[in-house]
Amino acid sequence: MIKKSLALLSAGLLAAQMSGQLTPKAYAFNPAKPAAQSPGQIIAAAQESDWRQVDSDNLMILTLQTGSVYLEVNPLLAPKHVQRLRELTKAGFYQGLSMYRFVEGFVAQGGAGEQKTDIAPLQQEFVWHSEQPMPLDIQVNDNDGYAPRSGFINGFAVGQNEAGTQTWQLHCMGALGMARGNGVDSATSEFYVVIGHAPRYLDKNITVFGRVLSGMEHLQQLQRPGSKKMPFNPIQDLQFASQLEVAQQPKIRVMRTDSPRFGALVAARKNRPEDWFVATPNYIDTCAMAVPSVIDD
Repeated sequence: MIKKSLALLSAGLLAAQMSGQLTPKAYAFNPAKPAAQSPGQIIAAAQESDWRQVDSDNLMILTLQTGSVYLEVNPLLAPKHVQRLRELTKAGFYQGLSMYRFVEGFVAQGGAGEQKTDIAPLQQEFVWHSEQPMPLDIQVNDNDGYAPRSGFINGFAVGQNEAGTQTWQLHCMGALGMARGNGVDSATSEFYVVIGHAPRYLDKNITVFGRVLSGMEHLQQLQRPGSKKMPFNPIQDLQFASQLEVAQQPKIRVMRTDSPRFGALVAARKNRPEDWFVATPNYIDTCAMAVPSVIDD
């Protein structure tokens, strides 16, 4: 009976196709693309006004055995968590601790691990609530499955509700978050960095308060699997650039996400103009939209 039904269905589809009622969709593309700058050319042509200098108060340096990871914190959306890191780093809390947890393609986590501390838990800052809509520098997507809209504010990938009165940082690769237990207000000092594909299901479940600007390769080189033996993947230091002498402070520029240059970069990423590309989807996931940064010598 099933075979007979399938045969009738196949015959019906064939007849409809031959009669012109059902036409297979052809894969269409235009081989003659209009002249446009590639993402690399757009970045190379950026002017001084297209960049902003990262504030030394917001530039954090994680020093590992293989080198330094540079991160920018986001006090706009998570001021309490940023302040906690300022206090702990100033006290030298992380010196000699470990990046003790490593989950391949997911996160690298550091801090005191199972060592007892007297650090008070923090109130969660999963979502920043504002009375007035918080304007995006640029909107990249509508309703991406996790947020009614998503885009960038000051270089950070964020999601928002439709009204723009709830804003949160996305769990993109390189996102800096504060680990917690089952209690929503249980985070203390344990931080993590997303090192793989964006786990967006964590959005609004953990406080994200920064992102990696440079040095992801040092997190990828950590020993794995993780270990409770301390120190493991030792943290030589974690400090803010403003805690260093001025001459020692690294200078990092980030492309302004409110600039026309970044808008052009988003457009070029959505529809790659290079000859190699055949399919141009007119789409890019917000987390896949890297914000260029440059370390100045």
